[in-house]
Amino acid sequence: MSNISPITDLMCEEGGASFLVEYDENTSIDSLYNPCFILDDEEKYIEYLFTQEMGFVSESCPALSSNHDCSNRFWLRSARLDAIDWIFNTQAKFGFKVHTAYLSMTYFDQFLSKRSIDESKPWAIQLLSVACLSLAAKMEEQNVPSLSEYPSEEYLFETRVIKNMELMILSTLEWKMGSATPFPYLHYFVTKFCPRSRPETIITKAIDYIVAMVKDINLMDQRPSIIASAAVLAAFDATLTRNAMDHMISAISSWGNIESGHVFSCYNLIQEKKRNKVKTPSSILFSTHSTSTCVVENPLDTSSGTKRKLPFDKS
Repeated sequence: MSNISPITDLMCEEGGASFLVEYDENTSIDSLYNPCFILDDEEKYIEYLFTQEMGFVSESCPALSSNHDCSNRFWLRSARLDAIDWIFNTQAKFGFKVHTAYLSMTYFDQFLSKRSIDESKPWAIQLLSVACLSLAAKMEEQNVPSLSEYPSEEYLFETRVIKNMELMILSTLEWKMGSATPFPYLHYFVTKFCPRSRPETIITKAIDYIVAMVKDINLMDQRPSIIASAAVLAAFDATLTRNAMDHMISAISSWGNIESGHVFSCYNLIQEKKRNKVKTPSSILFSTHSTSTCVVENPLDTSSGTKRKLPFDKS
């Protein structure tokens, strides 16, 4: 059996479907957006989150930049979409919170903003997906499955290999795993932008929009608060003009024209996806979310149609 390079050789040199994704309707809305701890004064908590975002700098994946090899860029974009499908399907399988799946994609994009994966190592994307979701589950879930329980598609990874990948992610992200997500902002923005609406209705739609945007934006390109506010506004009113939005956003005292512009851009992306969904047959929309497993050939052994266990022996 052919040996694969050890995990330390996994990366290149460091360098700089459907619109709605379903989640368990029985899940409490509170569990989807509540922060780990709540301050009595929500305004103070949100200001704290805004302060935490001040250090946010857009860090696009180097392999997705226009300066990178075109072939590898297109391959990685496609591989990222596959990773998203796998992560959210696995989230549903284990009954994880939507927040957990989103957090794992945050780790995924953060990792790729600092390291590159070459298209000659397609298994690395699957390994990265498993490790990111496992780490997110350890951060967010009460009942965490063992590494051997995570479903595999094309490759079978030994537990020690997944653990090594987790350590690589932790090291690359400098052990900063408490990444901000849009969900803690949702209730606050509902009270600011549409106080007379039913929070549950707005938040449910906003969560749908937030998850859908994962496929279209690198999560390192927009602050979580921007994504959250755009989703709430889109859930409240699909016909907002820039002037109307500026007026509503003025309720956030620490925001100005720059934030308003970013929110409007995300808001328009949501509206565009909604229009495209109407034009696309449902049979195409939902085909990418099939839970069936397709066994494909291992690229290292084209004569075989079965899964291959990749031990990544160093010898």
